[in-house]
Amino acid sequence: MSRLFEELDYRPTPIGALVLRRRHEARLGVDVLEIKLGDEHLMSDLFTASEIALAQLGLAACEGDGLDVVVGGLGLGYTARAALDEPRTGSLIVVEYLEAVIDWHQTGLLPLGPELVADPRCRLVEGDFFAMARSEAGFDPEAPGRLFDAILLDIDHSPDALLDARSESFYQPEGLHKLAAHLKPGGMFGLWSDERTDDAFTGRLSAVFAHAWAEPVTFHNPLQDKPFTQTVYLARKSSG
Repeated sequence: MSRLFEELDYRPTPIGALVLRRRHEARLGVDVLEIKLGDEHLMSDLFTASEIALAQLGLAACEGDGLDVVVGGLGLGYTARAALDEPRTGSLIVVEYLEAVIDWHQTGLLPLGPELVADPRCRLVEGDFFAMARSEAGFDPEAPGRLFDAILLDIDHSPDALLDARSESFYQPEGLHKLAAHLKPGGMFGLWSDERTDDAFTGRLSAVFAHAWAEPVTFHNPLQDKPFTQTVYLARKSSG
């Protein structure tokens, strides 16, 4: 029988206490792996459809082969793995602010870690995604100024529900313009949100990118036994 609750690791961080835990969900008869930051639930492997859709939808909208991809936010690794499952992905940089999360993957404490670490296309980079987005150097410490075919972001709960103040300006036009500067012409920006579509944010994307739209992702919530809808925002940089 599974343990009802097991704390796998606890780490203090600059933005709160980080906890990796496994608990038994008796109603469903399954074990659930979760990451918490303070009182916030960051991610659960019970709900991964929209994290996977972020990579699938974002990369499906890209043109060409040998795609150079950035994922902001490592978490349990589902967006990163979905990006690597795309055969046109040539390289992947995953930017993660919390060193502990990278360590959990590198040591195999998280199930997807060994797969990600073993893929020669994938590199895990410890860093502040939002500071990198603001900078001219960008997301690859080994190649400052490098441009990418796709940048996929899953860190905050939504553009209006932030984990901390670091990202407050990112979702405004100035922050989005700086992010777009790291994309190749025609490149794609994708953003995960826990909420239903916010037309105001889609409008802000449209003011910066050549084309922007939202893709609702609906899946069955077994805890509530009803459908639940989250959102993937997509925006394409002008090819000119």
